Amino acid sequence: MITRRLALQLGLGATAAAFVSDPLRAKTDSKELVTRPIPSSGEKLLLIGIGTARRFDVSAATDKEPLREVLRALPRLGGRLVDTAPSYGVAESVVGELVEEIGNRDALFLATKVGAGRNGAEAGLAEMNASLQRLKRIDLLQIHNLAGVDVMLPILREWKDAKRIRYHGISTSSDKQYADLEAIMKREKLDFIQIDYALDNRLAEDRILPLAADRGIAVLTNLPFGRGRVLTAFKDKPVPDWAKELRIDTWAQFALKYVVSHPAVTSAIPGTAKLTYLEDNLGTARGPLPDAATRKKMVALLG
Repeated sequence: MITRRLALQLGLGATAAAFVSDPLRAKTDSKELVTRPIPSSGEKLLLIGIGTARRFDVSAATDKEPLREVLRALPRLGGRLVDTAPSYGVAESVVGELVEEIGNRDALFLATKVGAGRNGAEAGLAEMNASLQRLKRIDLLQIHNLAGVDVMLPILREWKDAKRIRYHGISTSSDKQYADLEAIMKREKLDFIQIDYALDNRLAEDRILPLAADRGIAVLTNLPFGRGRVLTAFKDKPVPDWAKELRIDTWAQFALKYVVSHPAVTSAIPGTAKLTYLEDNLGTARGPLPDAATRKKMVALLG
């Protein structure tokens, strides 16, 4: 598959090139960054956050350094959302460790998950307490891949009522779970859902995203590059002029802008392990979003 580095080289334009290499000196006009409100509270999140699966599952100090740069720069560049999970190897621990070192926890929106509830409430609670110890604060706690959802949802509500978490929700990364997800969304009051959604993976548009809008549920989207398939499909093509009019300078921004232009999507969380990727991704939150007609052109371009 095409690497993200090559994708940047192929599609790099004026906006992306304008970023400076040192995020501490980066000049970001927050007024031009597009945010969306969390329906249950009105609190706003930038259209782009970061995901940590695989990328933050590292142990060597040399591997942690670029991740430290990403977490330090995220709020400086206008972002907040960091999504992780205890099932992502040591990623959750690395996030907690680096945020503690940087000292910017209060500037971030930390989201994690609980999957151990598949083995019962006691196992789920133990995992939740371990996550809280690692991160020190949890803004959003999600039931991972619907694991033990009936057992765990009441516990998440108890934690929210006790202010141990601020928001609760459920997640999936497989359309095979959409029927169950839809049923839960209809019967339960949720702050968030997290789903897989990409230019080449649009099944969520049929029922899940409209239902989220109807029910007032915020939506995070994982795998916005379709596990790399979208970048691979565009690797030999120039970014079209009509896309550049939307301040889309790279194919990564093209893919992300399609995802976040759906009005039900609150924020996309691409895996982000390097500062250059973060800068490129956050560029998606600048400029106008594609309208319905342009979204169709984006799909057609994929072929």
